[in-house]
Parts: sequence; C-alpha cells; structure tokens
Amino acid sequence: MEYRHLGKSGVKVSPVCLGTMTLGREADESTSFAILDYFVEQGFNFLDTANGYSKGGSEEVVGRWMKDRGNRRNLVVATKVFSKMGPGPNEGGLSRLHIQMAVEDSLCRLQTDVIDIYQIHRWDSGTPPEETLEVLNDLVRQGKIRYLAASNLSGWQLAEYLYLADANLYSRFISLQPVYNALNRSAELEILPLCENQQLGVIPYNPLGGGVLTGKYDRDEELPSGSRLAGYEQYRDRYLNDQMFDLVDEFVVVAGKMDLTPAQLALAWVLAEPRVTAPILGARSLEQIKDSLQGVAVHLNPEQRAMIPAVGPGRWVGEDPVYDRKW
Repeated sequence: MEYRHLGKSGVKVSPVCLGTMTLGREADESTSFAILDYFVEQGFNFLDTANGYSKGGSEEVVGRWMKDRGNRRNLVVATKVFSKMGPGPNEGGLSRLHIQMAVEDSLCRLQTDVIDIYQIHRWDSGTPPEETLEVLNDLVRQGKIRYLAASNLSGWQLAEYLYLADANLYSRFISLQPVYNALNRSAELEILPLCENQQLGVIPYNPLGGGVLTGKYDRDEELPSGSRLAGYEQYRDRYLNDQMFDLVDEFVVVAGKMDLTPAQLALAWVLAEPRVTAPILGARSLEQIKDSLQGVAVHLNPEQRAMIPAVGPGRWVGEDPVYDRKW
C-alpha cells in the first residue's frame, strides 16, 4: 500500500478513503461491518463520516465496528460538523456553541477519545469564520481533535479561512473535500490550484458521480427505487440531464474496451489527477466495494486519461452542451 501525506501534514493516509454515508442506511449493520472489514484488510486506513449522515447513525456504526474490532489505533478517522442535529436554534451550523456540543456528540458516537480529522461540512453564512476557527483551534489544543479540514467550500471561502488561520496563528486546514469526477470537473477552476498552492490535501467525493458513471441508469426508464438519483434531489440536480446520459454511454463503452468495469475506470480517472490525495469511495454492498477498489491498480498516464470520456476541463454536465470527444 502506498500511503500519502495528507497535504503538508505528517499524517499518512491510504490512496482511497472509505465514505460511510451509506452505512447503517442503505447498508445494514452486518453489511456495513463486512464493507469496513474488507476495506482495512486490503491495507486502506482512511475513513470519512459526518454527524449529519443518518443523524449520527453512520458515526455510531463506525464506532461500534471500531470497538468490536479493536483497531482504532490503526485508522485515520475523519468526521464533519454543520448539519442540523435537533430542533433547537443552535443545533446546527458552525457557531462556537454548536461545534462544542457537536464534537462531544461525535466522540461519543464514534466511541473514541479523539477525532483525527474534524471537517467543517460547508460554509456558514450566519457565523463569522473567526468564531469557527477559534473554537476549532481550542479543540485542537484540548486534544479532542488532531487536524482540521473542510468540505464544500468555494475558492474564496477556503482562502478566507486559510488567511484568518495564518493571521491569528490558529491551526490550519490540511485538506478539502470537493466534488470531482469525469462528469464534474469544476474543482479544476479554483479549488485544485488553490489546494496545490497552499499544500492542502484533496479528498474528492463522488468519484463515481453518485453511481451515475457505473452506467446503471437508463434514460428511457424510471430511476430505480432506492437509488442515489431517485432518493436525493441534489444528485438529480447535479447530474440528471441528456448530456450526462450521452457521456456515460460512451464512458461505459470505453471501460469495456479497457477490460474494466465503469466503476474501476471512474476511480482510476480521479486518481490520475496529480493534485488528488485520496478519493472518497462509498458502497452499499460488499460486491460494490470489491469492484470499485480494483481501480486503484489502474494507472492512467496523462495521454490515456485525456482519451477517457469526460466533460471538458473545469466544466460539469449541464453547464455547457459541448464536452471533449477525444475517444
């Protein structure tokens, strides 16, 4: 296993991070444990969850699994804060009040004394970023968090957090989670250059396009019940259009010509971006994770990657009717 430094920090992570949003939800606990077992048996050590996944349910599954397996010391565990976790006015967002409550709740659900990487899940327009950074810095000093990171920030939002952390001598973000795949390359416009310049790790989510790049959706049929597109409006808004179907049809054909499954090719395409540290790969079954992880062994050089069906650099499906047709 080739472990990589996450940004310019000293922590080393595997080249794929297991996303646990499906665990305890689409995947029952037995299946969730099997997915986690297989992942670590292959040498991977990086897990990502969030307090908002199933209202804490994902963290609880990960916590019970780590306690049962006794392997907490060998893992790098990341979770997130922002989501509304209760009916009260302060049970969401990035205020000092909510973050202090949320970190204690996450520690309890994960059954651990410290969170390795604590990430803000998104920008909070209602809280000054200085307040957020100050409380996060306090939690690092208290030993409840080892590293800080972020998810779903625009370029200017990330730059503001980094500037304020440096100006106030606070702990700095070491990584960012953007959406990034062959259907959505918007991170190439500002996010990836900024992360490279500031030496942040990049752990992109949706490397398979929410399952779209596997080719399981048919434009002439209803969305399968229980699928990601059927269940989540944000995924339909992000991917569901005629251009997506056109591109995915070609993507599936090229994967077949390369003797790969579409999931393996989708992961390999993201891994071939040199500014990416570790894509976040989710699964709802053991078969899915076994299939997708084989993409780690596929090494695309820049010329090969440029021939894979994908939207143009910096673009995303639906943003422009024109995309690269080099294949």
